[in-house]
Amino acid sequence: MVIAFLLLEFTIDSGDQMAIEKYPIIWGVLAMLLLFAIAVEMIAETLKSILYRGLSEEAQQKYLASEEKRKAQQFSGIKNLYKKLAGGKPIEQEGEIVLDHNYDGIRELDNKLPPWWLYMFYITIVFAGIYLVRYHIFDGNKQAKEFEIEMEEARIAVEEYKKNAKDLVDVNTVELLTEKSDLAAGKQIFETNCIACHKSDGGGGIGPNLTDEYWILGGGIKNVFNTISEGGRDGKGMVSWKTELKPVEMAQVASYVLTFQGTTPAEPKAAEGEIWADPDAVPETPNEEVPETVVDSTSVEVTVSN
Repeated sequence: MVIAFLLLEFTIDSGDQMAIEKYPIIWGVLAMLLLFAIAVEMIAETLKSILYRGLSEEAQQKYLASEEKRKAQQFSGIKNLYKKLAGGKPIEQEGEIVLDHNYDGIRELDNKLPPWWLYMFYITIVFAGIYLVRYHIFDGNKQAKEFEIEMEEARIAVEEYKKNAKDLVDVNTVELLTEKSDLAAGKQIFETNCIACHKSDGGGGIGPNLTDEYWILGGGIKNVFNTISEGGRDGKGMVSWKTELKPVEMAQVASYVLTFQGTTPAEPKAAEGEIWADPDAVPETPNEEVPETVVDSTSVEVTVSN
C-alpha cells in the first residue's frame, strides 16, 4: 500500500493538491490493495496449516525446530549493527572489564564509548577546523551578512511565486492586467455576470456608465477591484462578488472594465459620481516657451579706436 501510494502520488499530476485529495478514487484503489493483501495472507496461512497437518510427527518436529531457528535469526543484521554501534560488552563478558573501584558494593565497568558517539565527536572537531579557517582566516560572510543574503533570496523567491500564484492578489497588490488572455477572461466574466446592469458596451443601465470619467466609488484598478470584491453602496449598489469570483478573476474583470474608458456606447447613461483623477499619476510639466531674441542686422554700431 505504501509503495502504491507513493507511485500514485508522484506519477499523477494533481497541481498543488495531493493526488489522494484531488482524486478520491485513489482511496478505493488502496482499499482494494489492502483487501487483496489480507486475502493473500489468509490463503498462505491456510495452505501452511493444511501442509503442516499432512506431515508426519517427526517432520512436524523438524519443521517447528527450523521455524524457531529462523525466528531467532530474524533481523540478525540489524541486531549485529546495533551491537557494533553500542560498543559495550555483553552482560556475560562484563567480568573482563570490571575495575577495582568499589563504592559500597557498587563496582565500575570500563566500557568504551559507543563508536557512533566517537564518530560524531570527531566530526565536530573537523567542522570546528573548517569553520575556523573559513570565518576567521579567510574572512567569510558573518551571520548578519548571511542573514541579509538569505532574506534577499527569500524575497526573490516570494516575488517569483507571486507571479505564478495570481490568486494571492488583493486590493493592495492588484495591478492592471494587459495580457490578451487576461482581458479575454475578464470579458467572459463581464458578459456572464455584468451586462444585465452595465450593458455589453459598458454604457450603463441599472448600473452606472463605465465609459466616462465619472466614478461613484473611485476609478483605477484598485478602486474597481475593491468595488467588485466588496460591493457598492449599502442598499443600492451592486452586490459583493468575492464569494463568487476568485481574486484573479476579479482582477481580470476589473482590468476589462477599465478598457471601456473613452469608448462610445450606443445608449450612454448620464454621468454619475465625480470626475476621478489618479493620485499616483505624474503631472505633465508644460514646456516653457523661450522668448526669441531678434537682432536687427542693419543697425550695428561700429566703434573705431585709435
